[in-house]
Amino acid sequence: MTGSSSVSVVVTVAPEDLAPSGARALLRTVRRDRAALAGLVIVSVLILVAAAAPLLTALEGQDPNAYHDDLLNSALGGVPLGPFGGAGSAHWLGVEPGTGRDVFARIVYGARVSLGVSVGATLGQLLLGVGTGLAAGLGGRWADAVLSRAVDLVLAFPFLVFAIALLAIVPGSFPRPVLLVLVMAVLGWGGVARITRGQALSLRTRDYVAAARLGGSGPGRIARREILPGLAGPVITYAALLLPANMVAEAGLSFLGIGVRPPTASWGQMLSSATTWYYADPTYVIVPCVVLVVSVLGFTLLGEGLRKALDPRDPTARD
Repeated sequence: MTGSSSVSVVVTVAPEDLAPSGARALLRTVRRDRAALAGLVIVSVLILVAAAAPLLTALEGQDPNAYHDDLLNSALGGVPLGPFGGAGSAHWLGVEPGTGRDVFARIVYGARVSLGVSVGATLGQLLLGVGTGLAAGLGGRWADAVLSRAVDLVLAFPFLVFAIALLAIVPGSFPRPVLLVLVMAVLGWGGVARITRGQALSLRTRDYVAAARLGGSGPGRIARREILPGLAGPVITYAALLLPANMVAEAGLSFLGIGVRPPTASWGQMLSSATTWYYADPTYVIVPCVVLVVSVLGFTLLGEGLRKALDPRDPTARD
């Protein structure tokens, strides 16, 4: 389980490919790819569910942190009454064993945590990685050597070990989702930096960059006006594939008990508590597992579609 090094994508896109007309062409390409379109639908639904979590739980009439002891069989140790975890009109996906909290309400609020942490970590990784990669690719020989060794060091870190250590020593009063974002961003920007450096080294030899340099543009202006637009394609593609990896990382850390803590809902936390109830109530295991798998699959399909659409060497990318 890693936050960054599991994905390697190199795509070269000219700046003009990302103009409004290029964006429309990209959308048309994604729409023609059935797998990418399915991924886009899944991701869109996930975002809507996370954004409308209060409205959805209000429609059901439940609260994610409310206990319902009357819906549990105390003689069997807290197993929900009724089949499928006690699912019905009042509790659409049943209730949690042992606590009686509504599963649907915790799933939709867990989407907020999972999506928020993964998006925040991805943005942090992009910020650190693009900045470091640009400095290495456009700097001098010594800057490139020093920053490249720093990237190698970050990539060599055992992510899980360091994440567990960092999360264990921080006081419990610190907001856990924010802490997860910081830890995953600090430990996971190496892959972005490596791709950015390679693309920057390639783009700085282009004619339009040489023309800008002859026109008197400084390094900062060249990086901002000439290099960054050409990096947008590979960075967007990498981010789309990195985000599901961060989603799995957040769920894994919460599963191990060092991520999001109760009463905050988290899919990984639900899976962790569900393992002790597998035989008594398999529904409680299946629901968060299916939701997590489908969400990760959606981002993966969309990311692969973006990669093909932005890769000029792929024969299926353009008309």
